[in-house]
Amino acid sequence: MNLLKFLPNFFTLTNLFVGCVAVVFGIIGDFETLAILVSVGLVCDFFDGFFARLLKIDSSLGIQLDSLSDLVTFGLTSSVVIMNFIGNSTYVTENSSNIIISNLPYFAFLIAIASSYRLAKFNIAEYSNEFKGLPTPANAVFIVFLPFFIERFNLIDLFENIYFLFIIVCFSSYMLISSHKMISLKLTNLNFKENKLLLILIICSIILLAFFGLASMPIIIILYILLNLLRFVF
Repeated sequence: MNLLKFLPNFFTLTNLFVGCVAVVFGIIGDFETLAILVSVGLVCDFFDGFFARLLKIDSSLGIQLDSLSDLVTFGLTSSVVIMNFIGNSTYVTENSSNIIISNLPYFAFLIAIASSYRLAKFNIAEYSNEFKGLPTPANAVFIVFLPFFIERFNLIDLFENIYFLFIIVCFSSYMLISSHKMISLKLTNLNFKENKLLLILIICSIILLAFFGLASMPIIIILYILLNLLRFVF
């Protein structure tokens, strides 16, 4: 039974391990392996909570470990991907001799900082069936699958534009720390009225994945954000 109690932490620490390895692959520019490892981290992140609820384990240590793991696997990896993009942008490569411009890629770590703030805020918040701000795993999916999106839609020139990359960093960081209410991505029942937006997201995601494969992942996250923002308008 004691071993079973460690099961959630096992998945949490596995999440942390694959996140650390993903950072290494991100630094050397292997974004495909990084995306695979982050996907493994997503699975581990799901199962640590799943088994904690199943085994009725309420651990303060587990909560803290989960957030620290998520910071690496979802926050730091996202920053590393954008850091590479900024470092390879036309503006930085053409002005690499300028010490200020050569350090611009580190601006990408604003995402990791925003992720840490988001996770800390989540830890002290009262339980709710909605999120406040974009969850760090969703933000990571948006960013780490951008290389697939770029290749599929041939948008290399756009992602070499440093101003566009800075917009992504600011948008991502803002959504992480914002107080915008976001629906949970967990389907708790089959009531259409209660889960209307989530079911719409699931159906649209299946269609997008069928047509564009992994390149559709950033589009799905943007759709998730838009559905949450528009539900207060209509």
